[in-house]
Amino acid sequence: MPTKVPFSFIVVIGLMLFALFFGAGNLIFPPMLGQSAGMNIWSANAGFLITGVGLPLLGVLALGFSGKDDLQSLASRVHPVFGIVFTTVLYLAIGPLFALPRSGNVSFEIGVKPFLSENSGSTPLLIFTLIFFSITCLFSINPAKVVGIVGKILTPIKITFIGILVVVAFKHPIGDFQAPIKNYSVQPFFNGFREGYLTMDTLASFVFGIIIINAIKEKGAKTKKQIMVVCAKATGIAAFFLATMYSALSYMGASSVEKLGHLENGGTILAKVSDYYFGAYGGILLGLMITVACLTTSVGLVTSCSTFFHKLFPKVSYKTIAISLSIFSAIVANIGLTQLIAVSIPLLTAIYPLAIVLIFLTFFHSLFKGKAEVYQGSLLLTFIISLFDGLNRAGIRFSSINNFFHEILPLYDVGLGWIIPAIVGGFIGFSSSIIRVKFGLNHPTRIVKRKKVS
Repeated sequence: MPTKVPFSFIVVIGLMLFALFFGAGNLIFPPMLGQSAGMNIWSANAGFLITGVGLPLLGVLALGFSGKDDLQSLASRVHPVFGIVFTTVLYLAIGPLFALPRSGNVSFEIGVKPFLSENSGSTPLLIFTLIFFSITCLFSINPAKVVGIVGKILTPIKITFIGILVVVAFKHPIGDFQAPIKNYSVQPFFNGFREGYLTMDTLASFVFGIIIINAIKEKGAKTKKQIMVVCAKATGIAAFFLATMYSALSYMGASSVEKLGHLENGGTILAKVSDYYFGAYGGILLGLMITVACLTTSVGLVTSCSTFFHKLFPKVSYKTIAISLSIFSAIVANIGLTQLIAVSIPLLTAIYPLAIVLIFLTFFHSLFKGKAEVYQGSLLLTFIISLFDGLNRAGIRFSSINNFFHEILPLYDVGLGWIIPAIVGGFIGFSSSIIRVKFGLNHPTRIVKRKKVS
């Protein structure tokens, strides 16, 4: 008999999920969106909440629904090679390529840069990242309870301080909303939707989901239905707090433009707003909390990535991988936060739709009886479109192909042209599987055996 999971535990899991997704890096994107969207903030924020809150939590639910133990086994429903490649790319994205360096960048932007002179150059960032990732490497190689303790103590304090900051910003806004800039004046919702890609939370949901599902199972939930019910309630709690916090930060960014102007990244916005309301002491407190929170996050990322790559390459020791990831992340971090975000956009634009489609196919798995051709057809056509979207965001444009896609694909101009191909690819794959079964093409081994007997 499955044990009834107490509601108090569900609340704890929901708050835990909120804390996992609401990393220090995620603080920087809503204020950026708010500054750019201006008077169109609420439409842009709605799009952001879909990809920044809705899809990540659907990813967690999808893992529970699938019954799989990890992302690689889930992605292998497409093909074993795809399972390895997709999982590897995902861990690289949430690890040394983007999320790990970003943790160091955000710490520097909020905790150190506001106290430096404008002509300080690149040396302070170099020194800071060397120290930051050396400590990360040390804790990752020798896991210590102090990291967990600091994380548990600091996360509530960090959230409380940010909460106070946004409450003050609501009660005493710095200024009025200004006119939107960039594409936010024409397509605020869709730009907000794509801005949510930068959180990388939908990708991270495949990693965090395993933690949540295992915790629910350990509490006594046994049946798939019970696991899904508990998971749905927990994700609902997390969704409420994430949506509230992101919306408040977006508002804070939008109201800051009149007096602070358009700033280059969300870290600078947070630092300037904190200094505006609380002065230098507030900035120091915020900087210390964000730095230690980022450090805790980076240790977790190095640990999880090193564990995965050690499993993939068992001949390479965990320690060697952890050291290599830390060194590489320190190097990448020195391109700066603004540049890192700009570099990450093309890759995230290309792979994010694959993660979204994989989530929805997981929910429809039983409907098409788990046929691999459905996964393959849907994801193949999705990737063809999202690849060119990514190239466009990188400034590499193929005019003839873009014009063709623009003519035949709805929403292609807003980066969602992959939706129809994903559906069509699924139907093509399903039809292909029926044809293979009808003509006996899906049992080649039997044909070979018959030939050998004859």
